[in-house]
Amino acid sequence: MRVMAQMGMVMNLDKCIGCHTCSVTCKQTWTNRAGTEYVWFNNVETRPGQGYPRRYEDQERWRGGWKLNKAGKLRLRTGSRLRRLATIFASPVQPNISDYYEPWTYDYQMLIDAPLGDDSPVARPKSLLTGDDTKITWSANWDDDLGGSAQHGDKDVLVQKVRQESEHKIKFELEQTFMFYLPRICEHCLNPSCMASCPSGAIYKREEDGIVLVDQERCRGWRQCITGCPYKKIYFNHKSGKAEKCTLCYPRIEVGIPTVCAETCVGRLRYLGLFLYDADAVTAAASVPDEKDLYQAQLDLILDPNDPEVIRGAREQHIPDDWMEAARKSPIYQLAKVYKVALPLHPEYRTMPMVWYVPPLSPVVDLLTSQGHDGEDAGNLFGAIESLRIPVEYLAELFTAGDTNVILGVLHRLAAMRSYMRDITLGNPGNADIPAAVGMNEELVLSMYRLLALAKYNERYVIPPAHLEQAHDLEEIGCSLEFEDGPGMYGSGPMGEASGRPVPVAVETFQSLRQRQQTDVAANENKLQGRVNLLNWDGNGRPEGLFPRSPATAEPAETTTTPASTQRPPDQGGTP
Repeated sequence: MRVMAQMGMVMNLDKCIGCHTCSVTCKQTWTNRAGTEYVWFNNVETRPGQGYPRRYEDQERWRGGWKLNKAGKLRLRTGSRLRRLATIFASPVQPNISDYYEPWTYDYQMLIDAPLGDDSPVARPKSLLTGDDTKITWSANWDDDLGGSAQHGDKDVLVQKVRQESEHKIKFELEQTFMFYLPRICEHCLNPSCMASCPSGAIYKREEDGIVLVDQERCRGWRQCITGCPYKKIYFNHKSGKAEKCTLCYPRIEVGIPTVCAETCVGRLRYLGLFLYDADAVTAAASVPDEKDLYQAQLDLILDPNDPEVIRGAREQHIPDDWMEAARKSPIYQLAKVYKVALPLHPEYRTMPMVWYVPPLSPVVDLLTSQGHDGEDAGNLFGAIESLRIPVEYLAELFTAGDTNVILGVLHRLAAMRSYMRDITLGNPGNADIPAAVGMNEELVLSMYRLLALAKYNERYVIPPAHLEQAHDLEEIGCSLEFEDGPGMYGSGPMGEASGRPVPVAVETFQSLRQRQQTDVAANENKLQGRVNLLNWDGNGRPEGLFPRSPATAEPAETTTTPASTQRPPDQGGTP
């Protein structure tokens, strides 16, 4: 057994309101450069819908992920190495810009420069790729809130699959349709097919935390990784000629700060933490013959951090004790392994994804309530789950390779928690028969309720920072993708590659925001260390250096940046 650590995420779909805040903040942080106009590392899809890019789940067309050959061995869907080598200079098996969308802006200058006349000027849409006039026909969230369901809903790959089994399971009449939101990022898989597809070896999985990254220096733009990824979460930057993907905000993770999408999530539906897994068993788990067994095989990969044998194996692999403690407190371990309510996305791709989801239960409660029933009464709720407005078969195609029994088990546990806590909230004694009916006890239901409904910031995000001896250096690491001329992107500075890049201030921003949330006093201006960082300013007082001093009171100018050799040590706010 080779114990390794994997940073993962769980999203509670019952809480997602489809506000796209996560998408916008991720876009502004990571993909606001030329060449990435169409790229969304994080996007929120309305289900049913075709997704982004369109019909990315159709692996018969896109050939993403793994499959078993006749001998039962894992092979990429794209074929053998020789076959991939034959298409290395022209790989047609990947989405084109129409499958994503042609990004656009509007000619706002026309509204200003148009001569006075009887006609109102119009800001025409302009392509961000060509600069020419364009017609808007699709976007990353064209299906948002079922916007095109009447016309496009039957093109959803999962709708087609479920309809093959029962023509009447899913209908798109207004009174019978359903909707839920599915946020998606890179899955940072244990068995990533993108990494296996890359001819230049530019994609790698970090040994310390399992985050999958693209080495911008080694990437040669072959785009085989785009074909190989079944989730289509690797994108091609047409300006730099490089592949780019979600980094799980690793500069933030390294100093114990959540990802941008998690930090800004309005619904507080995201959980970050560590899994421990047996690296030697990944291939065998991904190779089980029956696709419906893949979820359980992946669940078996996740190790108990309290097991003495696992602890001994972790020490042999030099996993530090503070990381082991974080694994024991990990919310994603609790949701996936203890409560068993979190499920992987499309386990049938055999990539062993590490972003898991709690399936939605709300629509059945809403439906029962609209019909005049008590939507959270145990008798009503359990009986209605199998006739969910969201077909169980649809959820099973998303999360369990079509195994409806697993989905029903998860939904019953969520329903038991709701019904049991309804009695507690109303001041009645808890009914122990409700959790017992789903194989749980009262203590387990209460702890699951606290994690799903009441968990505080430090309970939702249990992220062990890098070791103290590394943390000071990691503060100064800025990802090359953040800067237009960063390493691996374009050009170099006059004094060497990317010389003079700005020092990231994410850590002090985090510290100030946390102080502001936990106290009633103004943020400590002394921590600005001579910088003017308005993200740290809470609006009270005036941050030093914001306005120039008058000549009469001027003092010697303070430096606006702190040399790396004299910056504050980590125990003064360098890392949380």
